[in-house]
Amino acid sequence: MDDSKVVGGKVKKPGKRGRKPAKIDLKAKLERSRQSARECRARKKLRYQYLEELVSSRERAICALREELEMYKQWCMAMDQGKIPSEIKALLTGEEQGKAQQNSTKLAKAMKTEANSSNP
Repeated sequence: MDDSKVVGGKVKKPGKRGRKPAKIDLKAKLERSRQSARECRARKKLRYQYLEELVSSRERAICALREELEMYKQWCMAMDQGKIPSEIKALLTGEEQGKAQQNSTKLAKAMKTEANSSNP
């Protein structure tokens, strides 16, 4: 009897399975491989540059936060000693001035709308 098998209505013959390799020029294949390796190295280099920039920017942010924390510590120590730092005074007076400016702006707008509504 024949070694071929019938599966799903099709006759299969024993032997190599899968796709047959195409006849590729070895030089072209080697050049493609080299080009792929060059592109891979370039991507890797860009990825490392990006990561280094990311790390350095985070380190700068951390240093800035540490400086800010140290400043707040000094302010707290000064306030514990009964001294009010000039920076805090400036912040408080700036907030008061900001509130006064907001109130005057609201008052001016209210007066304009009142004047516009009374003059037909």
